[in-house]
Amino acid sequence: MSETSTAPRVSDEGTRQRYSLMELARRIPNAIELGRGDPDLATPAHIVEAAKAAIDRGVEEISDPAGLPALRLAIAEKLRHENGVPVDGAAGVVVTTGGQEALFLLMQTVLRPGDEILVPDPRYTSYDVAIKMAGGVLVTVPTQEYDGFDVHAEEVACRITSRTRAILLVTPGNPTAGTISPDNIRAIATVARQHDLLVISDEIYEKFLYDGAEHLSIGSLPEMAGRTITLNGFSKTYAMTGWRVGYAAGPRRLMSALRRRKALCSICAPVVSQWAALAALQGPQDAVAEFHRIYARRRALVLERLDRMGFSYGAPRGAFYIFTNTSSTGMNSIDLSLKLLEEAHVLIFPGTGFGEQWVDYVRITLLQPDQVLAEAMTRIEQCLQGTLQFDQAEGGR
Repeated sequence: MSETSTAPRVSDEGTRQRYSLMELARRIPNAIELGRGDPDLATPAHIVEAAKAAIDRGVEEISDPAGLPALRLAIAEKLRHENGVPVDGAAGVVVTTGGQEALFLLMQTVLRPGDEILVPDPRYTSYDVAIKMAGGVLVTVPTQEYDGFDVHAEEVACRITSRTRAILLVTPGNPTAGTISPDNIRAIATVARQHDLLVISDEIYEKFLYDGAEHLSIGSLPEMAGRTITLNGFSKTYAMTGWRVGYAAGPRRLMSALRRRKALCSICAPVVSQWAALAALQGPQDAVAEFHRIYARRRALVLERLDRMGFSYGAPRGAFYIFTNTSSTGMNSIDLSLKLLEEAHVLIFPGTGFGEQWVDYVRITLLQPDQVLAEAMTRIEQCLQGTLQFDQAEGGR
């Protein structure tokens, strides 16, 4: 195994950029926000009713730190039935206060000081902070726009050293909306087995796939259940961002250690929200299908307008983001984001918020109604009219 690795400088500058832009947007009365990744759709009614019923019954007592037994069993059943991942519902699942807490607790559980973890780049940079706080070392695995930011096993393998402890996979991804193909998932599983590595599989956007993309949970593959921790939650699939329910599922020994850290950190996830999450899993799934149709329609709308402006992007086969290459403007992503906010009153996030090198990219979200998205794209077009070459005849690049 190679003894060399390239670790990026872990910084919260990207986070500061995002929050600075959001603060500025709040001072602009008609700003259209295409920055944050919080679903704008309403939590399905049956989930809300389940929470109300739980309140009426009385939920003044805390749950086990790992979560309500019924919810843990339902999560395990979901993973077995939908993902093919075998999990012990009693001892292999920990319910967390959102996916954000799960990822921080996971890094504290999995990493020892000096351990390396391989992370696809670009990435959701909360992982940077979580890894640093655990004393770990983040090693980036490059991905490329031309193939939809897929993750290739050979890029993973050549970055493994004697200090490598784990591989992080996020599919569909944030900010790219790219997916890891099933063939590459299988190849990465082979690498993990060969080098005796753990895999953290973040699958929180799994329900939103487009253009025939397929989701394969790496924990379902031979000899992978014992070395895979699946991270997921309810915020994206069921539009439950504010309810704060996520989970980690995996080998009993790791989940036992995670449970202890969960108890120290926040005792348990909100009990009312846990009952709502149970209803989400066990109730009708029609709303999820409707959410998918809405996002697919919005995605088509925004892609058509980006094509019209001549922007390129990695194929957004999942989630509800478009990681857009804006180098044709001649501006870096920070200056462009500021210009669009100040002049067009549209908030987007610079790519440098997802890794320092992504100066030529911005992340656009689809989390506004169709007419608002259309207005935002019109504002962007008008703001950049003198900068870009529009292809009116061909309708795109």
